[in-house]
Amino acid sequence: MSLSHDADRSPAQGADLAGKIALVTGASRGIGRAIARQLAARGAILAVHYNQAQADADRLVDEIAGSGGDAFALAADLSQAAGAEQLASALGNTLQTRYGSDAFDILVNNAGVGLRARIGDVKVADFDRVFQVNFKTPFFLIQHLLPRLRDGGRIINVSSIGTRSAYPEMSVYAPSKAALESLTLLLAAELGARGITVNAVLPGATATDLNARARDPEMAHAIAATVALGRVGQPDDIAGIVAFLAGDGGRWVTGQRIDASGGQRL
Repeated sequence: MSLSHDADRSPAQGADLAGKIALVTGASRGIGRAIARQLAARGAILAVHYNQAQADADRLVDEIAGSGGDAFALAADLSQAAGAEQLASALGNTLQTRYGSDAFDILVNNAGVGLRARIGDVKVADFDRVFQVNFKTPFFLIQHLLPRLRDGGRIINVSSIGTRSAYPEMSVYAPSKAALESLTLLLAAELGARGITVNAVLPGATATDLNARARDPEMAHAIAATVALGRVGQPDDIAGIVAFLAGDGGRWVTGQRIDASGGQRL
């Protein structure tokens, strides 16, 4: 089969999320933005969450609308204890107003914060902030939203290969993501009866504005030497995997930790 023939098939495949409603946290930039764009390209209605980057979120909403899609932006500070409830409430109210129902189909817990520090250098406030954003908020966001998530829905948690490889400077970040992966597994078992799949995607080094190392040409070259496919990742590499899991093709995949690193540090 030729490459051109495969390319010709992609638009038809991209209609499998038509009419589905998806919430992507941290969607104003980086991997979250790429995920939102790919889900929208496959027909999903996008709730674009942001914290401070309102202009970026609004541009993404306009871009999706300009391509014939449907999207809206929601603000919430997920580093605060009330952030999960605030976002869940904003989503429900907006969906009810726009579509007459607060039900939705896809939750992508992408928002996260990093911290490069060895255990001896970690402050209590830093520990609490990382666990709040990377684990506690997704936990309670899922709790608030489960009654509104339609049967047959999707929960996709963005984790990190830091949970499978030893990076001493990720002494807080990696455990926070490991907790999210543990939640992924037990929720997959709990929600299977409703046809809801729950999976975790584990990016490796990915060139985003939050990962200066992967964007720096010299450092990216050094990192690429540790990657089987010979380069650092791009946001669309991760987004494609998330879009697969969100779509009909991912209907028989649940409780999985899916490496999205190009084979980094195998």
